[in-house]
Amino acid sequence: MPIKSPTFLRAILFDLDDTLLVDEAVSYEALEEVARQAKEKFHIDPNLFVSNAVAIAQALWQVEKCYPFCRSIGISAFEGLWGNFLGDSKELTRLRKCSQRYREQVFLIALHAQRSRISNSKIVARSLAQQFSLIRRQQQRLFPKTREVLEQLSSQFKLGLLTNGAPDLQREKIAASGCEDLFSAIIISGEYGVGKPEPAIFAHLLQKLGVISSEAMMVGNSLERDIAGARAAGMISVWMRLPGEEDPSMIVPDFTISHLGQLLEVI
Repeated sequence: MPIKSPTFLRAILFDLDDTLLVDEAVSYEALEEVARQAKEKFHIDPNLFVSNAVAIAQALWQVEKCYPFCRSIGISAFEGLWGNFLGDSKELTRLRKCSQRYREQVFLIALHAQRSRISNSKIVARSLAQQFSLIRRQQQRLFPKTREVLEQLSSQFKLGLLTNGAPDLQREKIAASGCEDLFSAIIISGEYGVGKPEPAIFAHLLQKLGVISSEAMMVGNSLERDIAGARAAGMISVWMRLPGEEDPSMIVPDFTISHLGQLLEVI
């Protein structure tokens, strides 16, 4: 059945992480698997290991020298644990170096939080970090029916992808999604130099799509980045509310959905 839509709507912009691709939950799953492996070898409490590792990762990430750059383009603490951060720029070169030290420290401190002595603890931490990276890549997946919904929408609208993050990591995720062919244009904050919610990055994608803001809709899970940015850019906003998310307060979306299939109802 054809989608009934307002006559003004010509383009739909999508966020990537936790809108099309499962992101944070997959990172937790990978960390839980690493904790199970560590339990077998070192007899630790895996639940405590996971909670400690998450808290340590967040705390260390925010004091890294590369954090201001990561915050500006939207690279998370979890991504710091598995991104390659390829590129020749000064910022990416620095990030590659500090991320290696950072991820080893996260696992080393998480281990020491439960055991005061582990033989070759630095080597063990490096091995756990490498294992996390491997598992995280293997477990990438879309939310259910994402491809089907995007295919249906792409038959009637121009689709754009607007994602914050490191260029190579986001390109890797996009390739893993198997949906790249459905988008008329893709913008990654790390390639553009500024991230959501800055209106300029929304305007850049709209220009590539050949539409104006009043003809476009933005769909994303982040109130602060996707919804606030879309509203500042003059676009209709649709909030993908994930389980456990609180109701919006200061930032109010035009529409709220709990899964991508509901977007068809909104349109």
